[in-house]
Amino acid sequence: MANPFKPTAGATPPLLVGRNRVIEEFLESLDDGPGAPGLLELITGARGVGKTVMLTALGDSARERGWVVVDETARKGLMDRLAAEFTRQLSQLAGKERSRLTSLSLSTPLGGGSATLEHAPTPEPSWRQKARALTQWLAEHGTGLLLTIDEVHAIPREELRALSAEVQHLIREGAPIGLLMAGLPKAVEELLNDDITTFLRRAERIELGELTIDDVCEALKSTFDAGEKALSNDLAQECANATGGYPFMIQLVGYQVWKHSGDGPVTQPAVAAGTTAARLRLGNLVHAPALRDLSDVDRTMLVCMAKDDGPSQIADIAERMDRPVNYVSVYRNRLLAAGIIKTAGYGKVDFAAPYLREYLREHAAHLVME
Repeated sequence: MANPFKPTAGATPPLLVGRNRVIEEFLESLDDGPGAPGLLELITGARGVGKTVMLTALGDSARERGWVVVDETARKGLMDRLAAEFTRQLSQLAGKERSRLTSLSLSTPLGGGSATLEHAPTPEPSWRQKARALTQWLAEHGTGLLLTIDEVHAIPREELRALSAEVQHLIREGAPIGLLMAGLPKAVEELLNDDITTFLRRAERIELGELTIDDVCEALKSTFDAGEKALSNDLAQECANATGGYPFMIQLVGYQVWKHSGDGPVTQPAVAAGTTAARLRLGNLVHAPALRDLSDVDRTMLVCMAKDDGPSQIADIAERMDRPVNYVSVYRNRLLAAGIIKTAGYGKVDFAAPYLREYLREHAAHLVME
């Protein structure tokens, strides 16, 4: 059997661990229809906790119910790409009714009629008119439209305002539309501190975090058992402990242990080799790219944090950097927004991802500013 684990960013794992409640509540909202709370959600969490995977899982659930799902990543031109996709979807769904988009371009809200001169030249329909035409067609066929936007913290502010306003209007009209967005917690919070995005602040918040070690252990064992590769309870526990409950690390550990066990059952040497390889891969795939995007001062602050075995006091970091606390606080906020660190109580911060402390200790000489 092929290795079932998927240690690639955003790839759907063989088993979505500990997220059943989120999916079940979303399915209930699909059943409840327009205006249901689960059709407007903000999914947040640190890097590697499975935000993209969750968006994919929820989108797949909607597709299984017959909904049209448009998956996008927040970057410049988002509104134009969505509008083009609405046109493509309606053309594909309606078949011979492709002219319907033009016919509905002057239509009233969902459930109303339209007044159109079929042969008169018409202007290009607006974003809302295209979305309304598509959602009206879908409503008539008992389904709806779901938009999933990943990395919403990176969206240009003016596009977020436009998206918020347009979706709000469609919801008020009773259109069967849902909007799911995912991003880093602190960055999303800052993005939503805008009077024009008040509507999005009313979205359901889903904060994804680490999973319980018991859930991870059970998931690893069931996945190995399904692949007819024996994994004892003790070794499953050792693998689970190595993940730290971090979803992406679950895939890395599972993949590497499976690989190192060859064609036979999983042995202790295979677990030792696999977990070591997983930690190295985590450094290369997650920690190194994240650190490259930071400034010298950001990295220096992280190296100073890594001197502690647990959460760090801002005052201690300031002393190690030989800088005032208010100076360090600026970089604290930057690192929180980037999802690299998390708050750990008053005046304290800690690393958001497992093994980042160890990675920084090993590479400190190359990361601190001169």
